[in-house]
Amino acid sequence: MGRILCLLAGYLFGLMQTGYIYSKLHGTDIRQHGSGNSGATNVLRVMGKKAGLIVFLGDAFKALIPCTLLRIYLAGQPDYAQVAYLYALYLGFGVTLGHNFPFYMGFKGGKGVAVMAGLVACMDWRLTLICAVLFAGAVFITHYVSVGSILVALAFFLVNVYLSWKGEYGLSDPARTEFWILSAVVAGMAIWRHRANIKRLIDGNENMIWGKK
Repeated sequence: MGRILCLLAGYLFGLMQTGYIYSKLHGTDIRQHGSGNSGATNVLRVMGKKAGLIVFLGDAFKALIPCTLLRIYLAGQPDYAQVAYLYALYLGFGVTLGHNFPFYMGFKGGKGVAVMAGLVACMDWRLTLICAVLFAGAVFITHYVSVGSILVALAFFLVNVYLSWKGEYGLSDPARTEFWILSAVVAGMAIWRHRANIKRLIDGNENMIWGKK
């Protein structure tokens, strides 16, 4: 029941589509421009750096704030301390589902990159640092946001597995295995949401961060 409640609560947080709301406040619908995606990358290309940053932070914080508060609260409860990170991940997964598949937008939302950034920041500073370096380095070298996003998804799974295996998250044995599985699901969804980008990368037609091919 606790896991289901986390997923449902997370889905409600994820429904706050920052890109869609921001574009509507500025007299347009971001879904009608660029790639048609309501995420921060499309907002950046269509509406500029300021808009892209605002949308990114909005989408990241809607995962970071509730997940961090839940993790801290459960860590202080003797009966839930060993599943605090697991439940926070369930909540973050719910946020991702709400962001990617908002019911009031025909289940067509963003790709969850900014949401994953918030979830990464909730987990561990080492995970945050590794993902930040990978993303910044990949985008700087290739100019493809999609490459950085895919690398972050892979790092999210691998580093989470390593840190939890080392006992950094204080998970019990059953919770640790479940945590690994859920981390794989979250990372896999992020990569799956970029399947069109992967195809364009293979074909040499992917958009660079500055709108070029």
